[in-house]
Amino acid sequence: MTTEQFSVAGETAIITGSSQGIGRTTAERFAEDGANVVVTSRSQEKVDEVADGINESDAAGRAIAVECDVRERDAVEALVEATVEEFGGVDVLVNNAGASFMANFEEISENGWKTIVDINLHGTYHCSQAVGEHMRDGDGGVIVNLASVAGTRGSPYMSHYGAAKAAVVNLTTTLSYEWASDDVRVNCIAPGFVATPGVASQMGVEADDVDRSDVNRRMGLSEEVSDLVQFLASPASSYIVGETIQIQGVPRIDESVEV
Repeated sequence: MTTEQFSVAGETAIITGSSQGIGRTTAERFAEDGANVVVTSRSQEKVDEVADGINESDAAGRAIAVECDVRERDAVEALVEATVEEFGGVDVLVNNAGASFMANFEEISENGWKTIVDINLHGTYHCSQAVGEHMRDGDGGVIVNLASVAGTRGSPYMSHYGAAKAAVVNLTTTLSYEWASDDVRVNCIAPGFVATPGVASQMGVEADDVDRSDVNRRMGLSEEVSDLVQFLASPASSYIVGETIQIQGVPRIDESVEV
């Protein structure tokens, strides 16, 4: 049995929100497998650190760091331009950039609502449209969106985030129909709780506290989500189009009550 179909070697991937957590792990994973990666977030200093770490390692792929606020169309177009100039094109887009905070619906200000929707939904729109133009005019490509179980079944105190991620799920299905004839394959991942730095700050659970071999759990690792991202970006998932795959550990029995 061969495992070559699971490889992303030789591809060029833009991974948004890759200064830490799932995005950083995915960038490092792709580079180790031989992909060239564009590490991007709103902090140049943070993405420089990630890209330098990849380039100074034994990874087969190379990395560049580009500061980009996915809410700004000009910044996104500059990101794509830098990618094409450095690597000649873009084969994979991972829309991972996101943000949230917990609050009762009635306590969320209009500015707070717009901020979360802007990052999670409009950011996905900007990146998909800008990168999709190159993919559709070229040899196609793969887009992997990151949503959340909060967007597939709702979640208390995260109405703004859940609404934005639900839209990302719907956008995934729609784009998968519209762009299939251009050989652009679009899918989505909806994680549950993952031991990222953001979750650690809110819930006090560190990645070192999570045992990957333990089946009976509802907290995952960035590496486990990255495994799924790589699968969806690779030829191994060629017959998966327009799907949203939940990765959340043991299923919730009473989804209307338990988060």
